[in-house]
Amino acid sequence: MADDKTKTGLDRKLISLEEEHEVRSWAESLGVTEAQLREAVKAVGHSADAVREYLARGKR
Repeated sequence: MADDKTKTGLDRKLISLEEEHEVRSWAESLGVTEAQLREAVKAVGHSADAVREYLARGKR
């Protein structure tokens, strides 16, 4: 999901809501809607791990 292919490690740890293509990609990979993804990031921040945990707890 990185524009700069040398920064893939960092990009996979943080969820950016700045680029629509990234929002769509994250939502698809996590199996949620874009609205659910935005809600999760608002609740727990941009950490992909924190968002996964939030969604796993059923906070969809």
